[in-house]
Amino acid sequence: MIEISGVYKRFGANSVLNGVSAHVSPGEVVCLIGPSGSGKSTLLRCINGLEAYDAGSITVLGKHVDATGKEINALRRQVGMVFQRFNLFPHRTVLENVMEGPIHVNREKPAIARQAAVTLLDKVGLSTKLNAYPKQLSGGQQQRVAIARSLAMSPKVMLFDEPTSALDPELVGEVLTVMRSLANDGMTMVVVTHEMQFAKEVADRVWFLHGGSIVEEGSAPEVLNAPREPRTREFLRRVLGPGSVRDTASAEAPPDGARGLRDIRLDDPSTCIPGRTSGRTI
Repeated sequence: MIEISGVYKRFGANSVLNGVSAHVSPGEVVCLIGPSGSGKSTLLRCINGLEAYDAGSITVLGKHVDATGKEINALRRQVGMVFQRFNLFPHRTVLENVMEGPIHVNREKPAIARQAAVTLLDKVGLSTKLNAYPKQLSGGQQQRVAIARSLAMSPKVMLFDEPTSALDPELVGEVLTVMRSLANDGMTMVVVTHEMQFAKEVADRVWFLHGGSIVEEGSAPEVLNAPREPRTREFLRRVLGPGSVRDTASAEAPPDGARGLRDIRLDDPSTCIPGRTSGRTI
C-alpha cells in the first residue's frame, strides 16, 4: 500500500528526515509517535506529496509520489488527509463543505454527492448539523466534518496529522471514536498522534521517530509497553509517567559479571548464598 525507501528531507541546513524506510500494508493502522521536531508530520506530508523529499522513494498504491509530477493530484484524491486545523470553508454549511470536493474535483452530480455527504455526516455523528456553519460548531465537531470531507473523496488511505492536538481535552474523545470506527471498517490509516491510549487500542504497528529516523518500530504492545530502545523508553516515561514501561534491556540480561537466579547452585561454593547450603538448584 505504502512503501518508503531511504527518504531524506532537509529544510535549509536542518535535516528533518534521515534515510527513513518503512511500509504500510492494506488495512493496517500505523501510529507515528515521538518528540516535536522528530520528522513525523514532514514524513506524512511527503507521503501525499505536500512536501517534496530530497532523496529516496515513496510509492502509494503502486504509484511513485512526486510532488511536482503531473499525476500528483490524481494520487492525492486517493489519499485523504486530516490536519491539526480543520480548514473548513467558513461561508459554507457543514453539508456543503463535505459535498465540495466530490462535485468540483470528482465531477459527481450534486444529488449523488449530497446523498453520500449525508451518509458520511451521519457516520461521524453530525446528522443534525447539516445546515450549520463552522462557527456554530465546537472544535471536535469541526474536526469530524473535516474527516467526513476527506472520506467523501473515497480515499484508499487516510493520513491524520495530530488531529486532536488543537482540541480541548473534553472534545478529543469524540474525534478518536470516529477514527476507531474507521479502523474497525478496515481503512488503511497513518496517524501522527500523542494519544498513547488510542495507539494502544487501535494501532497494528507503532513507529517511534527521533532525529528524523525511525528509531524503533513494532506492534503497539511491543513499542508502548516494552520498548527495546532507551530513547523510546525515555520518551514514553516522560509522556506516560514513571513506571509506565518495562525496561526490557535490564530484564533480558543481568549486568556483566552477574548471574541470573537460575544460575545459582547452593552446592557450588562459587555461587553459594551465605547461610544457605541445601544443595537445591533454584
